[in-house]
Amino acid sequence: MKNDTLKGQYRINEQIRAKEVRIVSDDIEPKVYPIFQALKMAEEKELDLVEISPNAQPPVCRIIDYSKFLYQLKKRQKEQKAKQVKINVKEIRFGPQTDDHDYNFKLKHAKGFLEDGDKVKAYVFFKGRSILFKEQGEVLLLRFANDLEDYAKVDQMPILEGKRMTIQLSPKKKEASKKPATGGAPKHAAPAQKAEKPEMSAE
Repeated sequence: MKNDTLKGQYRINEQIRAKEVRIVSDDIEPKVYPIFQALKMAEEKELDLVEISPNAQPPVCRIIDYSKFLYQLKKRQKEQKAKQVKINVKEIRFGPQTDDHDYNFKLKHAKGFLEDGDKVKAYVFFKGRSILFKEQGEVLLLRFANDLEDYAKVDQMPILEGKRMTIQLSPKKKEASKKPATGGAPKHAAPAQKAEKPEMSAE
């Protein structure tokens, strides 16, 4: 099915309606050719004339084996899909008066989610009259973001939506390249430390 939809996207050979086309190819001079000449060039090479940019003036075509063209296109689409990392959003719920034990338990879970590359949406749910504690809920969410500052950046500050106050966090990218730079300093200090040893043995 996917192959069929790809086929339908491109005009080839006699399907191309333009009177002239711009040829883009490795072994042919890239310029505008009359359509009959472009078709003849493709035929001589036993290849197809494929219209790759129909909206250009004039349309852009390539002389290529059409089945090979579709194969390359499918391969490129697969590679692009593979590069698209699915980011999950994990929700963490608090009450307006969450105790420290429950808070720390949820904080630990949030760290795990962020380390796995997931986003975290934390919210305080206000039941009935507990909406009176909305400032307390905001303080809780800001504390949560602050405790996770090594793991996450804030996408959205606390916002009240109905009975929920929500904050959204994204994982920070790990900067592994900076670590070796901090560890380089002691190497210069090492010769000075070795020089102290003879003085101690002299006593």
